[in-house]
Amino acid sequence: MTGVERAEGRGAGAGPLLLGVRHHGPGSARAVRAALEEARPRVVLIEGPPEADALIPLAADEEMRPPVALLAHAVDEPGRSSFWPLAEFSPEWVAIRWALAHDVPARFIDLPATHTLAWGRQEDATSADGDGDGDGDGDSDSGPGPADLRIDPLGVLAEAAGYDDPERWWEDVVEHRGVGKGDALAPFTVLEEAMGALRETYGVGGHERDLVREAHMRLQLRAAQREFEDGVAVVCGAWHVPALRQKATVAADKALLKGLPKVKTDMTWVPWTHRRLSRISGYGAGIESPGWYGHLFSAPDRPVERWLTKVAGLLRAEDRIVSSAHVIEAVRLAETLAAMRGRPLPGLSETTDAVRAVMCEGSDVPLALVHDRLVVGDVLGEVPPTAPAVPLQRDLARLQRRLRLKPEALERELELDLRKETDAGRSRLLHRLRLLGVGWGEPAASRGSTGTFRETWRLRWEPELSVRVAEAGVWGTTVLSAATAKAEADGVAAQGLADVTALAERCLLAELPDALPTVMRILADRAALDTDVGHLAQALPALVRSLRYGDVRGTDTGALAEVAAGLAERVFVGLPPACAALDADAAEEMRRHVDAVHGAVGLLGDAPAAGHGHLRGRWQSVLRVLCGRDTVPGVIRGRAVRLLLDDGELAQDEAALLMGLVLSPGTPPADAAAWIEGFVGGGSGGGMLLVHDERLLGLVDAWLTGVPAEAFTDVLPLLRRTFSAYEPGVRRTLGELVRRGPGGGGGSAAAGSGIPGFGPELDTARADAVLPVVRLLLGLDDVEERTGNDLAGVTG
Repeated sequence: MTGVERAEGRGAGAGPLLLGVRHHGPGSARAVRAALEEARPRVVLIEGPPEADALIPLAADEEMRPPVALLAHAVDEPGRSSFWPLAEFSPEWVAIRWALAHDVPARFIDLPATHTLAWGRQEDATSADGDGDGDGDGDSDSGPGPADLRIDPLGVLAEAAGYDDPERWWEDVVEHRGVGKGDALAPFTVLEEAMGALRETYGVGGHERDLVREAHMRLQLRAAQREFEDGVAVVCGAWHVPALRQKATVAADKALLKGLPKVKTDMTWVPWTHRRLSRISGYGAGIESPGWYGHLFSAPDRPVERWLTKVAGLLRAEDRIVSSAHVIEAVRLAETLAAMRGRPLPGLSETTDAVRAVMCEGSDVPLALVHDRLVVGDVLGEVPPTAPAVPLQRDLARLQRRLRLKPEALERELELDLRKETDAGRSRLLHRLRLLGVGWGEPAASRGSTGTFRETWRLRWEPELSVRVAEAGVWGTTVLSAATAKAEADGVAAQGLADVTALAERCLLAELPDALPTVMRILADRAALDTDVGHLAQALPALVRSLRYGDVRGTDTGALAEVAAGLAERVFVGLPPACAALDADAAEEMRRHVDAVHGAVGLLGDAPAAGHGHLRGRWQSVLRVLCGRDTVPGVIRGRAVRLLLDDGELAQDEAALLMGLVLSPGTPPADAAAWIEGFVGGGSGGGMLLVHDERLLGLVDAWLTGVPAEAFTDVLPLLRRTFSAYEPGVRRTLGELVRRGPGGGGGSAAAGSGIPGFGPELDTARADAVLPVVRLLLGLDDVEERTGNDLAGVTG
């Protein structure tokens, strides 16, 4: 029976109109629209969770812009959730919009989300594929079972037709096929027959849970037929159509649904993105090219020409030279390729090949940009504010509007000046959301300024963040109250002292004045009980950084300064004994702690709220103790001397004396090398110190040349690690200084020092021998020859 005969024969007893589709298929969407216009059903049943029936009218709202998704989450566990995404070119969305435009009831008939979420207590229950059906989209089952045995209906049909690419087969058979008048049902007839043959051959093909879902769909279909008789249209995955057409008893279907687990759920609409529709995102029922499919659906005519014009506009915006002639040639090449490959019209592969050859000059680099921006795309849908939402989501939306911080799918950088009220509010919001686990923004290094009043964020809104907001709703009804409650709970649950100090820093960044006292009390208690100097040294820098943040944000940090000062005092007392008898790895870790404490004490002494300027003097006394104890490892003693020298608390003569003692023949070479590493290594700018103080360089040089041969091999890796960290210019300058020797006497010093490979002065004969080769490489001989010939011509 043809599509025309079936349409004309749909009278009494003809049965429901079953429209089997491919999710997110623009060809299916156009065919659904044409079939509904032709059949004019009295009710439209759609594959989807019935709990969302009340949300269907919102699809007609002017502020609803696809792609969007139905989000279902467990009330008691918001993290357990599922999505049902819909794009503008999704057949289900087209069916919903048609029903609303024609005042026809629309209902969802799939298995309720209350069972779907309860079913999926396993790990993959929270995957983005909310339907888990097998309609040929390559989507994965949300439950346990032989997922690897699931068949891909489109893949099987494409292989049977001689195609190695299911997407290409779908384009040729469906997307490039126009729907003629009176022929609207023909595509669905063919797909139903094909899916019926596949189910007869493969059975459920690994889609065991579909049996339960299809039983529920049949029950809903029978109920609609009793109410609307034969005026029923069903839009569902093509894989399910044979199951809905088959005769099954009500008792058998109810038996399949008996005893299903349940969980209390909430549903709403959330924005979605084209990127999340693509397979690269991991969405089970995804498509490879949502941007391309969206273009095919929306282009009224000449889709190839319009697409290549869009590509040219993108490349021109990226400062590539692309003209209208390039577009014309690319269209011709795409059409030629389609004809050579036996395709009815150019598809994505032909247009991509044409763009690569004509507009990208064979390069895949700009082609990757086209794929990312256009083929996949960064379209972010919008949901009206009247959609149901948890109170926290509503407060977040209010703050986003007030701060003019609109969620966007495309990643962008945001520079904030915390001296401005709006930027300070944006910073507070982003930091509070991070505390709540909503990673809308990630801090980035500021390129323009290193001041504490500057912040840089990388923003990107992903649909999953809507789930994170729902999860965070258990902490409060507003962003501020939720972040405060979450910070207090994190403080109680924190394991280590460093975790608590990091939390205190985040509380200051997020400006949570009610949470900070609780966190500070926990911090003081943990600090009083922790006797590990390493833990205390790790915690101190974060506290001191927080004091600086308090300055720029105008936060009262008096209590924080008191805790930081007390922590510093405990570090001063415990550090010298903790530095004794350490192996090489422990000594290097302790050296890093010494650096961190030194920087923290410098900031703490400068903090106006601290009032602990004497801490610097106490710390310098500790450094003097460290640099004079033989039981302290050399890397720590060397660093202590260096820090005192940099602060002006140690004269250069005294530093040279300490270095001379360490580098004396009585010191084991390995200990001396470690001392040198502490003094001039570790990214402390020691290279420049040696460049400007040749006396220290001479001490190092004299010690190194006097290291016994049997010990030199042992100390060489340590010295190489120290000096290889210097910039090339510093290493080159040091080499020149060593070559000249003490006093900078030029080449004679090098000769007098007996350094092999250096003569007493410049060898002009050897230098002159190189000049002809250099002139030839630079082309200077040709220039002079041409100039000479020109002069000869003029004089002649």
